[in-house]
Order: sequence, then C-alpha cells, then structure tokens
Amino acid sequence: MDMRTCAAFGFILFASYIVGGAMGNTNVHRARDVTWSSHNFKTLLTWGPKPTDYSYTVEFYGVGKDRERTRHCIRSKETECDLTGSLLNLKDTYYADVLSEPEMGASDLVEFPHSTSQKFCPYTDTLIGRPDFKYEVDKARNKITLFIQDPLSAISKDDRMLNMRDIFKDDLKYKVTYHRARSTGKKTKTTATNEIEFDAEDGDSYCFTVQAYIPSRSRRMQLGEMSLPQCSPSQRPKTILDEFGLGVIAGGLLMVVVVAISVISLIVVCCRRRRASAGSGKDAEPLNLA
Repeated sequence: MDMRTCAAFGFILFASYIVGGAMGNTNVHRARDVTWSSHNFKTLLTWGPKPTDYSYTVEFYGVGKDRERTRHCIRSKETECDLTGSLLNLKDTYYADVLSEPEMGASDLVEFPHSTSQKFCPYTDTLIGRPDFKYEVDKARNKITLFIQDPLSAISKDDRMLNMRDIFKDDLKYKVTYHRARSTGKKTKTTATNEIEFDAEDGDSYCFTVQAYIPSRSRRMQLGEMSLPQCSPSQRPKTILDEFGLGVIAGGLLMVVVVAISVISLIVVCCRRRRASAGSGKDAEPLNLA
C-alpha cells in the first residue's frame, strides 16, 4: 500500500469518526404514530415523541404532486401540525412526512430520519359534526316537521365559513332516528333536503336525533356525529298513567290493598273476641234450681 492510499484511507477513517461522533451526541428519534385527525374539515397531523435536542418539519403532498411545507411546521418543537388551510383540493389524496432534524450544525447528514403518514382525503375522511335542528308541530294535521341546520366547516371562502351543504352539495343527506316517547322501538328516515315531515299519530310525543349521511363514502365514514335528542310535546289529553306514572299508581294500589287487608283483619279479630266473650258469659251463668 503506497503513501497516497494510506493517506486516503486515514482521511476516510477520520471523517467517519467525526460524523459518527457528531451523530452519537445527537439524540434524534424518528416520529412515531403519525396520525390524521379531521373534524368538519379542520385537519391536524399528530405524532410523537416530544423532541429534546432536535425538531420536526412536516412535508405534505397530493398524489402525483410536488412536496409542500407550511411555515408553522418547519423546525418545530410541537408534535402537531394544522394543515386545514393547506389541503385546498378537498377530493385529493394526501400523504405527509414528518422529518426529525438535529439542531443546526449538530449533524452532517443530508437526509434525516422521517416517518410517513397513511393516506388522507378530506372529502371522504373528515368526521362531520352533529347538526342542530328545530321542529314545528301542526296540531290540525297531526304532523311534525324538522328543520335541519347544516354544520359549519373550518373552511372559509369569500369571507364566509362554508357549511356542509356548500361542500358536499347533493352528496349530503340526513338520517333521522325517531321513536314515540312512550316506546323504546326506534325507526329511521332519510332526507336529501334540510326538511323532513313525520306523522304524529294520536297526538303522541316523539323524540328525534339527526346525523349527516354521505352514502358515497365508505361504510365506516358514512354517518356523522349524532345530534342531541329533542322531543315534541304530546297533543293528546293526559291520562292518569301519564299524569302520575306507573310507579306511583302501583304504589297507591298496593297501599289500598294493605289498608283493606288490615281493616279486614281487624274486623275478623274483633268478631272472634266478641264470640269468645259471649261464650264465656254462658258458661258462668248460675243454675236455676227452682
């Protein structure tokens, strides 16, 4: 081995030692559990662990498109990145890479450890929040009409927050679950509009819940969050059962039975004592010897 070869070999060993030492002093962890979470199109990317002497940078990209970054998620110490305003094409499929980057000058690596997310499409994967609704009762027709309000999204356009109807258009439907207030049996009805009408048989009270329904989605993501329940007032005259409840009526009947049994028992005891007293008087009557 000549001098030039020895010198080159020595330089390589020295460079490896320097780079290895630098990396050995830098505790850089690859991101774990990279997860999308999206509610009403507010979309967050989360991961772990919390960094110490390094930071994270997020790169995202649509399929077949260039990588992009958002300035809030470059060399960040956070483990969350809000990409709501960055995923502009809602029907595109996106991926995200989370890069673990040592502090400036702490490493000579060109490519840093990174983790890739699962695919995510805002249009098909965001969870739709619970809608609000009001109802009107038509006593003359025995009808109940629900008026459903579209949930707002986290996306704005022309200085206005878009609602779910603005985004999904005819894809958006609503599923209503309902039952008589006095019954546990539930039924469902679907509407493509924001109004739906029900028959209120015999003026009964009915309870309703509403949730968004997107049939074009995968079965797991078709239904949104369920609304808070609302019950219409009953339009029929109240019976004793409605007024006091089964428990109160049963308790009253039991009390009447107990009182009746007590009275009957007392009468029986009194009669027996009277008979016993009458029998004793006859036995004590003196003999008439005349």
